[in-house]
Amino acid sequence: MTSSVYPAPAAAVAEPEAVKTPKKAALASWIGSAVEYYDFFIYGTAAALIFPKLFFAPNNPQAAAIASFATFGVAYITRPLGAVALGHIGDRFGRKKVLTFTLLLMGLSTFMIGCLPTYDQLGILSPILLVIARLLQGVSAAGEQAGANSMTLEHAPAHKRAFFTSFTLSGTQAGLILATLVFLPITQMPEAQMLSWGWRIPFFLSALVVAVGFWVRRTLPETPVFEKEQETQAHAKADLPVAVLFRTQWADVLRVIFAALVSVVSTIFSVFTLSYAVNTMKIDRPTMLTVLILANVVALGAIPAFAALADRIGRRPVFIFGALGSAALIWPYMWAISQGNIPLIFTFGILLSGVVYSAANGVWPSLYGEMFDTKVRLSGMAIGTQIGFALGGFAPVISAALLGDGPTGWVPVAAFVTVTAGIAAVSIFTARETYRTPMELLGKR
Repeated sequence: MTSSVYPAPAAAVAEPEAVKTPKKAALASWIGSAVEYYDFFIYGTAAALIFPKLFFAPNNPQAAAIASFATFGVAYITRPLGAVALGHIGDRFGRKKVLTFTLLLMGLSTFMIGCLPTYDQLGILSPILLVIARLLQGVSAAGEQAGANSMTLEHAPAHKRAFFTSFTLSGTQAGLILATLVFLPITQMPEAQMLSWGWRIPFFLSALVVAVGFWVRRTLPETPVFEKEQETQAHAKADLPVAVLFRTQWADVLRVIFAALVSVVSTIFSVFTLSYAVNTMKIDRPTMLTVLILANVVALGAIPAFAALADRIGRRPVFIFGALGSAALIWPYMWAISQGNIPLIFTFGILLSGVVYSAANGVWPSLYGEMFDTKVRLSGMAIGTQIGFALGGFAPVISAALLGDGPTGWVPVAAFVTVTAGIAAVSIFTARETYRTPMELLGKR
């Protein structure tokens, strides 16, 4: 690559600390995302396996399951609202302030869930309090990934932006692995103990993991491009970042919204199919949780590998492969569950979530972030992704309503996943390729 494409930043050559900072930012994003999404995913596991029996009327199991999935989805209602507020704070006052706030809010709301009385103890007030805590989780998650992605992207070396930024999503996978590992022994407890106190343990442990994440993030500096933008804005009229975003880059916000529909693959795999396999097909809970763990262990390696590939051949082809491949693989995976074929469940589950979906999942942090100018990057990513993720959040309850009877009842669910992943692929097909664009020119016309 010629110097005309990537001008060498002098500070990165001269100062050892500038060389260390991209790695430190990636590590802080990895750990912070692992902490945040440990909290977020233990709720998803509990919503599939525990909450229908504890927080909703037990005399109608199907209605209780739908209601429980709905509480999983309500967090996605506040995520767009949180994205606007936290995006403004991050673009105006700094990425670091947002990341500190989201970490503490997620820990507080998760610990609160562990303290809640059940439906038998408090009646209808119990699920109401559960929904409030879940809404707070949604506000936190709205700013976490966009803030961590922006921080890592803006610290990353020019030729490795996708690779470094992918560590945010690797952290998300680690959080899911940790959440599933914590629940694995819980689900093997005697049912009476699991439902009385055992389910609370993963939620109480969030206090420990939040403390670790806060300790790691506390010394991370703001990004050079954000500080430079702040100096520029200090001598100009200070417009609201959201106003600037929708005036200048509304089309990119729409692209991210539609592209983020690929998240339906993740929530269907980690929440709905877990419930379908255990509650409908009567497959053992430990077996399905093990599938989740192994798929995400594979994803830990696949995500940075696909991101490194995107630094060589571009963001768009890697993302489109991941979206279309996931649209195809959901069919054999759900068929294998409907047949109770354990070897094929493991095979297709790992291929779907661990390998192919990782292509889209590992690339979107850089792909979306590179669409936007520095002064609106966090707002653009947060608002676009959280509106798109909203459908992903409600995908389990939509799928529970679509699920039919009999051996082919899963077909409408697979079709739903295929359509949403296909829309994501088409959206990115219309986007600009940015892997060779210098940081200071991103988001510029």
